[in-house]
Amino acid sequence: MSEQIITESNENILRIEINRPKKRNALTREMYREMANAINNADEDPSIRVILLHGQKEIYTAGNDLKDFQSPPPSDGSNPVGDFMKTITDAKKPLIAAVGGYAVGIGTTMLFHFDLVYAGNNAKFQLPFVSLGLCPEFGSGYLLPRLAGYQRAAEMFYLGDFFSAQDAYKIGLVNKIFLDENLLEKAMAEAKRLANQPPASVRLTKSLMKRHIPVNLDEIVVYEGVQFMRRLKSPEAKEAFAAFYERRKPDFSKFQ
Repeated sequence: MSEQIITESNENILRIEINRPKKRNALTREMYREMANAINNADEDPSIRVILLHGQKEIYTAGNDLKDFQSPPPSDGSNPVGDFMKTITDAKKPLIAAVGGYAVGIGTTMLFHFDLVYAGNNAKFQLPFVSLGLCPEFGSGYLLPRLAGYQRAAEMFYLGDFFSAQDAYKIGLVNKIFLDENLLEKAMAEAKRLANQPPASVRLTKSLMKRHIPVNLDEIVVYEGVQFMRRLKSPEAKEAFAAFYERRKPDFSKFQ
C-alpha cells in the first residue's frame, strides 16, 4: 500500500484508511486499485472477519480526483474504478464505513453497498452528479429511490445539496451517529462486536440478504458506468469542470 491508502490488520479486522487529506482524500485510479486489492485480499484471508474503511475526522472523501480522471486511462486496459465497484458489491465479508466530515460523489454512493455505516455528527453527504453534467453511478440511481423514496432521491440528485448525518440516518443510509472525535473508536468497537460473531453465519446471512435484491444490480452498475463515462465527455460536463477550475459559476443556459 502507498501512503495514500493505509491498511492495518488487528483483532480479525482489516482497517483501510484513505489518507490524502491535503487533496481532501480525492480518489485517483491508483487509490481505487489499492483499496480493491486490500479488500480482495481480506476476503480471502481467513484471519480477517470484518473490513473497515474510513478517512479522517474532517473528510471521508471528496470523490474522484478530476484531474486524474481527465488523464488518459491505464495503458494496460484495466479499469480500477470498475474493479473497486465489483469488489465492493461482491465482497463476502461484512464491510463497515466510518464517515467523518465530507462524503462527496462516490464517497456517498459506495455506502449503499456497505453492510454498516457509522457517521460523525458533523458528517456531510452530497450527490453532485447532475450539477457536474454527469449522472448517478454505482447503482445509486436504483438504490437511492428505494431507500429514500423517489421524490427525496430526485431532490438529492437534481439539486446536489449537502445533506446531514441526521438526514442520512432518517433515510436508512447510516446506522448510528457518533461524536466526531469518537467516531473511529466507536466504529472499531462495533467492528469488534461483529468480528466476534460466528463468521460463517455472518457471511451466509450477508449472502442471503444480497441474494434477494430483485434485479441484477451488477448490470445496473455497469449500465450507469457506461452512461457516466459518456457524460464525462459531454459539453455540459466540460463546462462544469472548467467552471470548477476557474472558480466561477457554470453557465448551462446554452445547452438544450
